[in-house]
Amino acid sequence: MPAIKSQAPATLSDRELQIIELVTTGLSNNKIAEQLEISKRTVDNHISNILRKTSTKTRVALVRWALQWGKVCINDVNCCLLPSANDEVVS
Repeated sequence: MPAIKSQAPATLSDRELQIIELVTTGLSNNKIAEQLEISKRTVDNHISNILRKTSTKTRVALVRWALQWGKVCINDVNCCLLPSANDEVVS
């Protein structure tokens, strides 16, 4: 199995993260558009931008990337809470 890249995670918008979550559930672009009440073309554009930003070429590779960087939680896999920029550091 090829090694997963160790580069820093891409900076994604809240909408892009929302779309990644829906991709991981197996929804098609049409179904994502319906759920978010946006056009399929807008979803297509978001997916294209997400793939470019994450240096992935397929939806499967995107899901692997999202799991690696803690962007999604699937069936209790990868569900730990990651610290955010707003979290207070306790010494």
